[in-house]
Amino acid sequence: MSLAVEANCDGLVGPTHSYVGLSPGNLASQRNAGELSNPRGAALEGLSKMRRLSDMGLPQFVLPPHQRPAVSLLKSLGFSGSDAAVIERAWKDAPALAAAACSASPMWAANAATVTPSADAADDRVHFTPANLLTNLHRSLEGPQTTRALRRLFPDEARFAVHDPLPAQPHFADEGAANHVRLCAEHGAPGVNLFVWGREAWGHWDGKFPARQTREAFEAVQRRHGAARAVFPQQGRAAIEGGAFHNDVVCVGTRECLFFHELAFEDRSGMERQVRAAAEGLFEPAFVEISEADLPMADLVASYLFNSQLLVIPGEDRLVLLAPAETRDNPRAFAVAQSLASSNGPIGRVEYVDVRQSMRNGGGPACLRLRVVLTEAELDAANPAQRFAPGLHTTLADWITRRYRDRLAPADLADPDLLIECREALDELSQILDLGGDFYPFQRAS
Repeated sequence: MSLAVEANCDGLVGPTHSYVGLSPGNLASQRNAGELSNPRGAALEGLSKMRRLSDMGLPQFVLPPHQRPAVSLLKSLGFSGSDAAVIERAWKDAPALAAAACSASPMWAANAATVTPSADAADDRVHFTPANLLTNLHRSLEGPQTTRALRRLFPDEARFAVHDPLPAQPHFADEGAANHVRLCAEHGAPGVNLFVWGREAWGHWDGKFPARQTREAFEAVQRRHGAARAVFPQQGRAAIEGGAFHNDVVCVGTRECLFFHELAFEDRSGMERQVRAAAEGLFEPAFVEISEADLPMADLVASYLFNSQLLVIPGEDRLVLLAPAETRDNPRAFAVAQSLASSNGPIGRVEYVDVRQSMRNGGGPACLRLRVVLTEAELDAANPAQRFAPGLHTTLADWITRRYRDRLAPADLADPDLLIECREALDELSQILDLGGDFYPFQRAS
């Protein structure tokens, strides 16, 4: 067994962060549509969370925002002229398409990819499959640039395999690590991989909200990664109908601990049997279940208790749950969180973090990060310019303060000056993070 740590690759919030309600089934996104956003505040909140985890001794990397507005989408749909003219015309003639082209959704890095660490992979490399995210138009744009970003962050092909996304076809709808959980005795030890799916590709889905992940997509990911000890539990239909559009809204796990809501899985007892069988001889799983009676689905979705980060902190015997401030503010969720810390279970304490700008679009602390288990050698092989450190924090905070607006209404996304501001900001960021002068499409075009 190699010594390994779980690194967090956090998505940096982009300068077009806004509330336009693009995600059916994401109740927070729908509820806050049309409200003013604060891109500067959102990016600084995310940066502060990165600093907090880095100060706890956990490795952190920064994933850059994608180029937005995505003028290429609009041009492919028949809008023509200069980039500024395309944006202006799209907002007049097809505002829903224009809004999708401006979304800052790549900030939610839990959807960036599914990751298999080298301890579980057939060829002893770390494998990534960027998610195609095809259920929602604005997210379906992300796959190619995410692939490019992961290949810049993890360039050593002897240690890392960054695959292309799965075919952009409904049978292979893939939402990434938001529906994947890995359990193990230690991060560097062999683990059990839970690939949680919402629907089967050839089945009939008639739910009020879409079931975004297909079983067939995760089976393909498991095959291409050679991911060992895989189980494929189905996400609870009641959870999806209640606003848990991804499994990480109702479940989080690390090491031996799986912390989940009663409605998270369609067949909870079957899930537990499969996990125990896969873990036999490796570790004893610890299942921490919260009942619907203690935390009704409405309070769960309002508080995002399970969209917390479950952390292994150096020098601490028990896990730490880093929950959103909304959990502390919801009496029922707060009572559940406090009961975790006071029990003798695997979770020793709960801390809270303010990511309210993200939460208003339905993304908590766990949504903002992609977890990647890395050995020391793999950690050293990543792009050092993207490794979070106090100096990078200072540089990025200054960059955000200078480059981002502190208020943005949906109508402001049509401002041609915003297009210029975004490109100038990303051009500077590509230098800060040593991404190269051809990282973004606008850089390659020029």
